[in-house]
Amino acid sequence: MEFTFYKYQGTGNDFVIIDNRQEIFPKENTNLVAEICHRRFGVGADGLILLENDTTSDFKMVYYNSDGNLSTMCGNGGRCIVHFARFLGIITKKTTFNAVDGLHEATLKNDIVSLKMTNVETVNILDNAVFLNTGSPHHVQLVEGLQDHDVFLTGKDIRNKIYGKEGANVNFVEQRDDAIFSVRTYERGVEEETLSCGTGVTAVALAMFATKKTLENKVVLETPGGQLQVRFEEHDGRFKNIYLEGPAKQVFKGVWK
Repeated sequence: MEFTFYKYQGTGNDFVIIDNRQEIFPKENTNLVAEICHRRFGVGADGLILLENDTTSDFKMVYYNSDGNLSTMCGNGGRCIVHFARFLGIITKKTTFNAVDGLHEATLKNDIVSLKMTNVETVNILDNAVFLNTGSPHHVQLVEGLQDHDVFLTGKDIRNKIYGKEGANVNFVEQRDDAIFSVRTYERGVEEETLSCGTGVTAVALAMFATKKTLENKVVLETPGGQLQVRFEEHDGRFKNIYLEGPAKQVFKGVWK
């Protein structure tokens, strides 16, 4: 089996993306997905994305975590596949595409992609954390000394002991300014800290607003892989018109044999 793939990254969150409009990829072969994503024996990526035909929108996004399993929405992956769709000539400056959590709109300006996320109806404020679903489930927790925080061990512990087999992504946050937050994320399915997480920074922005850590509806999120921006509208604790904005870049093209 041989097929062309493209390596993408969005603020360090990296993906293998494949044009699967001709249905060339064996979608049930989760071992192959994990092999491709392996950083020693494969291409290396946080996830694998298939671009497919869709009857109701410009294209469909199918997303796998690096463990080979189909997963929930990936915000940075969504931004990268929009960039890829323009590269393929499917779209130009704007698009509507289908993902596991429904339709998403996006616009492109040069290499900056602004992706509309799904509405968030519920934000659960806990004793020392916030839990919400921004297309994927997220635990958001403020910490001091984020740079030295053991994201892997504490993230793994929270992911498994609190959220069980299904798990949740775990975001550790430190406030830098009125509307600027630093974020580090442990991602389920990758089972490791990633350099950035799109649905994660979206969750952080909404959580910080819900807990009145910021009064701004446009929030800057600094991740180890770069800077992202989230803007939104809130009414009675519900969030809509949520946009995740940041860079997406095609890194290289290859052939899997």
